[in-house]
Amino acid sequence: MMSEKVQKAINEQIHAELSASYTYLAMSAYCDRASFTGAASWLRLQSQEEYGHAMRLFDFMLARHARVALKDLGIPKSDYASLIDVFETAYAQEQAVSAQIEKLYELAFTEKVYHAAVQLEWFLTEQIEEEKTCRDVVTKLRLVKDDPASLLEIDRELGARSTVQS
Repeated sequence: MMSEKVQKAINEQIHAELSASYTYLAMSAYCDRASFTGAASWLRLQSQEEYGHAMRLFDFMLARHARVALKDLGIPKSDYASLIDVFETAYAQEQAVSAQIEKLYELAFTEKVYHAAVQLEWFLTEQIEEEKTCRDVVTKLRLVKDDPASLLEIDRELGARSTVQS
């Protein structure tokens, strides 16, 4: 049996992953309106990836016969100042999720819910990739600033992503 504390924390993480998915979808819509269709496509795939993360935890809870408690997601931010604003926001979101996962992992270990700790190890590794990917995009966008040709090239690179990574 999983402790109530760990169940509550995993439910919070499910909410965080679904919220991240919703935020990435709103970012995608913004980018599409701003004619950054490559970024819009990348962000839509990222939304699907975050949804998959939520479902991984959701299914884990069900497999352990734990209680899933879904919460209201709220309305995500939909207006951004620029493409760099979008990706700086995404990077900050990934850093926050990493901190949440680390805290959840520590709780699972402290509560001796080892099957949850094992499940969360995948998330710890995944977040390294998530942060690096966003950080790399932010770095490129900061380098090119407002250069239209460079922004279009980065948008084209982002649009080359064709699958959900995990």
